[in-house]
Amino acid sequence: MARSISKYEHLKNRIYTIIYKSDTVTGRLFDLILLGIIVISVIIIMLETVEGFSLKYHSTLIIIEWVITILFTFEYILRILCISRPWRYVFSFYGIIDLMAILPMFLSIIFPATTIFVIVRSLRLFRLFKILHIPQINHQYLQLQSAMKSSKEKILVFIYFVLVSTIIIGSIMYLIEGKESGFTSIPVGIYWTIVTLTTVGYGDITPITGLGQFVSSLVMILGYGIIAVPTGIVTAEFAKNALKNTLHTNKNPCQQCGIIDQPDNAKFCYHCGNEINIV
Repeated sequence: MARSISKYEHLKNRIYTIIYKSDTVTGRLFDLILLGIIVISVIIIMLETVEGFSLKYHSTLIIIEWVITILFTFEYILRILCISRPWRYVFSFYGIIDLMAILPMFLSIIFPATTIFVIVRSLRLFRLFKILHIPQINHQYLQLQSAMKSSKEKILVFIYFVLVSTIIIGSIMYLIEGKESGFTSIPVGIYWTIVTLTTVGYGDITPITGLGQFVSSLVMILGYGIIAVPTGIVTAEFAKNALKNTLHTNKNPCQQCGIIDQPDNAKFCYHCGNEINIV
């Protein structure tokens, strides 16, 4: 009995190394094959929407898609079985994406229209950053992530301001233009405001009165500021974090993940936790 458990644990550790350890030869090969299958799956989904191609090869595409779904399902099960705390993976970002990548095909047995949601598999391509394991990319990603977290409160306040302004402007345009100009309700006015603020300009609804055109001009000008403000907020936080890292970090790289700019006197990497060799 002890021998059986030993073999099981050995197999479990081996599978864990292959699936989760991208820094090993087998792990990197597994991830590259996985990425290739994901790309093939996404291409097949796109080809299914091409009418002529789909009519000719529909059965073949469905078979390939089911084969890929079964492979992904098997991979998902192995990811759960080979770790000690499976719920951490199940509820993680990649765990949710992996589950969403296989559910649509099974749901399509009952609801055929859900097949198109398999396109969510393209999100699994984010694993490319993990596979490439390029320190510069990882470092820039962490800086951008930090800037986004630091600026989220400002962006939320800004979005709240935009939403309130959109409701007010939409209501004003409904009162100014009325049903004759296509502004049949306040929600329609809000729709027009959003289209105009984002500088999309479909042209399906246009103001006719002079006052309405004046307000429309102000909204168009305001739209440029709305596009620029969130970018400026994130950029300012990015520059602030970069300056802080420059002033309070050294250039000693982590031997495990390669991340530079470690905090002064740090004994362990802030990204992977590996012990740093102080030079």
